[in-house]
Amino acid sequence: MVVNAAEAVWRHVGERTWVLRLDGYGVNAGLILGDDLAAVVDTGAGPSNAATLYAAVREVTDLPLVVINTHAHGDHFFGNAYFRARGVEDIWAHGVAADEIAAHGEDQRPLVKAIDPAMASGSGEWTEIAAPNRRVQEHPVDLHLGGHTVTLFHLGRGHTAGDLLVGSGNVLFAGDLVEEGAHPSFEDSYPYEWQRVLGKIIAIDELYTCIVPGHGEPVDPDFVRTQFHKLRQAIKTCSTAIHEYSVDYTKAIPVLPYGPIQSRHLILRMKATGPSRAHSIPR
Repeated sequence: MVVNAAEAVWRHVGERTWVLRLDGYGVNAGLILGDDLAAVVDTGAGPSNAATLYAAVREVTDLPLVVINTHAHGDHFFGNAYFRARGVEDIWAHGVAADEIAAHGEDQRPLVKAIDPAMASGSGEWTEIAAPNRRVQEHPVDLHLGGHTVTLFHLGRGHTAGDLLVGSGNVLFAGDLVEEGAHPSFEDSYPYEWQRVLGKIIAIDELYTCIVPGHGEPVDPDFVRTQFHKLRQAIKTCSTAIHEYSVDYTKAIPVLPYGPIQSRHLILRMKATGPSRAHSIPR
């Protein structure tokens, strides 16, 4: 295994808070330093990513670590086992995400075949599925790191059913609820509710002036507003298409603001999840 710690560059984004972009899927991993503990946000697509991340963390601090998973997609949690093997006891996630990782983490291995073949095949060290053992449910959880507090909270279903947000000072790690440099991924999403979650993030923009997406460059609240309005308009367009073209509703794809694959996933997820469980659209 090649560990590229020398090439790993931390980006300081806020008080005691740094971001490191991992190779492969470009996941944004986070490091938050307290006086007594340090928190690592997401662990990458397998032991290769995790080894680079862990080495980079240890160049900064020798504090005990806790891990936080933003959601149950393998490129964000497949490095958990590597960290657990190095003494990390607590891995936090939303309860739904923790259950999904435990029950279906194995099914996601093909996702990382091109990034980490050992993880994809389940062969070699630190390739087992390490599910989170600490859960956030409906109420926020404050992690006291010593001199600095990190808040873990869930604003509803969106990119997945178990998205977890991580607040550190003025920085918000949003996972794949916010995506920069690429279209949002709708495969496991709840579009009607996702727009409401983005509206809630906008509503607390006085708290969080820097938003770290799951992939891409850190952004400001105006970027989230743009993503919200784009999704809101796409949902309106898809709703019309579903109503008017009940057989071939893919006619809406050419006018959506996303690529054809993600547009198709958006329409399919809208039909699968429906508007009845979503709340009113924030304005």
